[in-house]
Amino acid sequence: MTTLEDYLEKNADRMDKMINRYFGDVYGDLFRASAHLLFAGGKRLRPAVVILAADAVKKGSSDDLLPAALALELTHNFTLIHDDIMDGDVTRRGVPTVHTVWGEPTAILAGDVLYAKAFEFICISDAGNLEKVRAVRMLARTCTEICEGQSMDIAFEARRDVSEAEYLEMVAKKTGVLYGAAAAIGGVLAGANPIQADALYQFGVNSGVAFQIQDDLIDLYASSEKSGKDRASDIREGKQTLIAITAREKGLDLAPYQRELTGAEIDDLIARLEDAGVIDEVRATAIERAVVAKEALSILPDSEEKRLLGEIADFFINRGN
Repeated sequence: MTTLEDYLEKNADRMDKMINRYFGDVYGDLFRASAHLLFAGGKRLRPAVVILAADAVKKGSSDDLLPAALALELTHNFTLIHDDIMDGDVTRRGVPTVHTVWGEPTAILAGDVLYAKAFEFICISDAGNLEKVRAVRMLARTCTEICEGQSMDIAFEARRDVSEAEYLEMVAKKTGVLYGAAAAIGGVLAGANPIQADALYQFGVNSGVAFQIQDDLIDLYASSEKSGKDRASDIREGKQTLIAITAREKGLDLAPYQRELTGAEIDDLIARLEDAGVIDEVRATAIERAVVAKEALSILPDSEEKRLLGEIADFFINRGN
């Protein structure tokens, strides 16, 4: 029986070979900038979801859909390049961000190149034309929703009254819908019927929301070496995460922590959040979303791929523990 770790490693290797094939011999600053984060590594989780969803619907279809799987990785990287510009981040995956190396104008264009290439790779997948049209439409709608989610996230920075419902809508759009598209596109291209495609989409969106909530917890608990960013950066920057929203609802004022913090001060903050039940409540919400995600898979026939999809949802909420 294949473990999830082994599967993800094998899939990442396949994606890395695809990336090297199509982006390994590029020339000019624009295309080098486009490929920069692709070659910085990553678990290639969204492509893995594409392939698993395809194989859960129709065994043996995945090799034909590797270009579509790559399309989801390109879409993800396009959003990262633009997010880094908006957030002013200087490192990503242990390397300098694209805009710090090539400048903002070239970085914007590099993200646009990846955005366009994603649709090209959907179209060169070996699937029916009608299925490819449905997949392209789904990816286009998803990119619009990602932009909506990012816009909401930016707007939240100026507010202190963001509700849990608003936060969950924001992360569903900013993070969840791309996982939803990955699962549904894999299924659609493999011949999923509308009910199966919707179930795969719901699986992806809910597991993506769980992923983001766990990311907020990792930001608080994990060392800089593990998380790739400064510990408790979300709280220091006043971001309206589910942790901050739940703390406010329980009467905890996090405003005094919006500054440079020592390790001891962060530990004290964590203790306060734990004592107030904030962490348990946030964690419960992530687990609930993962459960909903796995329940959506119940209409699919039992298979190793279905099992691995369920394990991905569990992996999303256990990262960093």
